[in-house]
Amino acid sequence: MKIMLITDAWHPQVNGVVRTLTRVIEEAEAMGHVFEVVSPSDGFKTIPLPTYSEIQLAVGARKQIEERFHAFEPEAVHIATEGTLGMAGRSMCLKNGMPFTTSYHTRFPEYVSARFPVPVSWGYGFMKWFHRYSGHIMVATASMREELEERGFGNVVAWSRGVDTELFHPSKRENMPDPFAGMERPIFLNVGRVAVEKNIEAFVELDLPGTKVVVGDGPQKEELEKKYKKVKFLGAKFGDELASCFAHADVFVFPSLTDTFGLVILEAMAAGTPVAGYNVPGPKDLIPGSGAGAIADDLKEAALECLKLDRETCRTYAEGYSWTACAETFVTNLEPLPVPERRRFWRRLRKIRRRQERDQESVL
Repeated sequence: MKIMLITDAWHPQVNGVVRTLTRVIEEAEAMGHVFEVVSPSDGFKTIPLPTYSEIQLAVGARKQIEERFHAFEPEAVHIATEGTLGMAGRSMCLKNGMPFTTSYHTRFPEYVSARFPVPVSWGYGFMKWFHRYSGHIMVATASMREELEERGFGNVVAWSRGVDTELFHPSKRENMPDPFAGMERPIFLNVGRVAVEKNIEAFVELDLPGTKVVVGDGPQKEELEKKYKKVKFLGAKFGDELASCFAHADVFVFPSLTDTFGLVILEAMAAGTPVAGYNVPGPKDLIPGSGAGAIADDLKEAALECLKLDRETCRTYAEGYSWTACAETFVTNLEPLPVPERRRFWRRLRKIRRRQERDQESVL
């Protein structure tokens, strides 16, 4: 299929959404699908998202998106995020009668409420409006699907994630230098954006043996470094260096309450490191019964329980999550134009467009 993907989250941003979309596109293209990706890096005028300057919001993009839509003539449209590009894409699809799907990557209402004095109910009102006409709302876990359905969302479908089992591998524990050399063991690690919505402080304030380490950057890093002197903040790591951090840690601690999946959970497990988390969507979908981690309302309890777990079991469990399966599910969940209607649909839009162009010329 020819698939148009509209996303406010894209390179050079570094986060789970970007990693997921990038890998899905790679896998789907290998299957023969063709993508037209609309992102903030396409030359639009942009402004930084308040309190999250890494994300650039495109403004005045509707016309250009529509021009690319008509030039590409996609068979399916997926809107990955609820930002300004997502809203422009949604409006374009509704105007032209094009079916589309959406995805729900982050607990956006809780995210906003953690940063601004905005009621969570307002956020869910916006989200229900945004996703209302989506053919399928793709979510990462079964529990997230149930939660949204209880809030009145319809057409919610599961779309799990994959993990790069070659990059994140236990062998890096033996084959690469220990990034935690000289630190007291056990090593309790967190990797991600150091920001309030990630609930990092719930991790760094835990009374745990050994050393707590945070890998990542973000607006809360400086504040937490000053407040928690015994915690090691190593900044952002990438590639093999990041994979080595996962492999050399003894326990990965995932304190987030707003992520809908947590790709880093699988990355840690693939490296052989057990994961501790709260009993919330994401951890509670991946960890119970896996032998690869522990969840509890008491994060310290879960972290200490992980010290007893077998690292080989963690690796074996993570190997069950492939990016190929993730991409196949994504394509299956799309709402493409029915085959018999595709030519008729685009023929009608071409006629409308030509008529509009003639009318504009006559006015000039």
